[in-house]
Amino acid sequence: MDLQSIKNRFGIIGNSPALNHALNVAVQVAATDLTVLIVGESGVGKEAFSHIIHALSSRKHNPFIAVNCGAIPEGTIDSELFGHEKGSFTGAVESRKGYFETVSGGTIFLDEIGEMPIGTQARLLRVLETGEFIRVGSSKVQKTDVRVIAATNRDLYDSTQNAKFREDLYYRLSTVPIRVPALRDRKEDILLLFRKFVTDFAERYKTAVVQLDDEAKNLLINYPWPGNVRELKNIAEQISVLSPDPHISAGDLRKFLPEKVMNRLPVLATPPASATASEFANEREILYKLFFDMKKDVTELKKMFVEILQNPSLTAHASDYAKETLLHEYNGHPNEVAHHPPPAIMQPTSVLQQVAHSAHPVIYSDGDIHQHEEVEETLNIMDKEKELIIKALKKHKGKRKDAASDLGISERTLYRKLKEYDIND
Repeated sequence: MDLQSIKNRFGIIGNSPALNHALNVAVQVAATDLTVLIVGESGVGKEAFSHIIHALSSRKHNPFIAVNCGAIPEGTIDSELFGHEKGSFTGAVESRKGYFETVSGGTIFLDEIGEMPIGTQARLLRVLETGEFIRVGSSKVQKTDVRVIAATNRDLYDSTQNAKFREDLYYRLSTVPIRVPALRDRKEDILLLFRKFVTDFAERYKTAVVQLDDEAKNLLINYPWPGNVRELKNIAEQISVLSPDPHISAGDLRKFLPEKVMNRLPVLATPPASATASEFANEREILYKLFFDMKKDVTELKKMFVEILQNPSLTAHASDYAKETLLHEYNGHPNEVAHHPPPAIMQPTSVLQQVAHSAHPVIYSDGDIHQHEEVEETLNIMDKEKELIIKALKKHKGKRKDAASDLGISERTLYRKLKEYDIND
């Protein structure tokens, strides 16, 4: 039997590669008695795969039963699966056969196997390994010939790491794993499924077949479908029953989609026709890097300014750096540097001017500089500069070179200042 015939027989709609691969695995394993673990999100149609495996197996004329492990209370699941003896627990007024006994020779589909209690997992492991089980309240070992197909929407391997699922049972169940893809991973099938559903509902409810415009189709395809095929079928039924007009626009479709999911969808600006998604991603990365570098530069400048205010002697090092930079720029010719003194921003006088002409800064522990109102005393920068030059000359006993170095200025600048302020050294 070819794949398309199987799809037609079991109502499987879609042509995505992931879906076709899962179906091929199911067909190949059906002829064996191997245990199968079907993995997939809720609503993808895992139970349909269990029916396919059973119908194509040698057990197809024997019983098939689907058991939802998450829907049976923990206190009664052992009795449901393996049976119990009369009086084995409160309410056990008579003996009862379990599913493994009544379905012997057939197939049991254990849905949501991840919800099974740890104690029941141990009983199931024994059935899978030896084909033996014991009724609750009995000591008699019984035999069964049942094929087990399990399904889960959880990551059972992670559950084994958290001691919520037996590791030995996990490996025993996953002899042949089948992964059913989520609907958002088979977008090419969404419109096919929707068309099938609305056609069926139109026939059932005697209404016109719903038609989507192009924008509505794009919205349907790009919606994440957390409930998968089950959710798509529900939406199709709602639209078929509740929509007054069979012609559905994107705005009409949004009314039927859950608001919480719609609010989580990204809102993207319409890009230019010539732009691609990768180009926008690259531009965004460049802008992020630019903003980060700018922030880093501002922080460094802020720290440098604070250090200069706290320790004026640091300006001498800044002056030396400026001299070295200029020497490098003019290929090491000091005469050229003499005609191009260091920039004003590197000289202490300029810093003093900036501070003196502004209100007095106060530096807090977080590094922020806050301004106070003007104080009554006004500082004259020329008087302060003259006072600093005199102190430097006295400190170095009239040696202009040493005084200039201490002040962070060139000897030529110091000579000019001496004349300007009429200082006799």
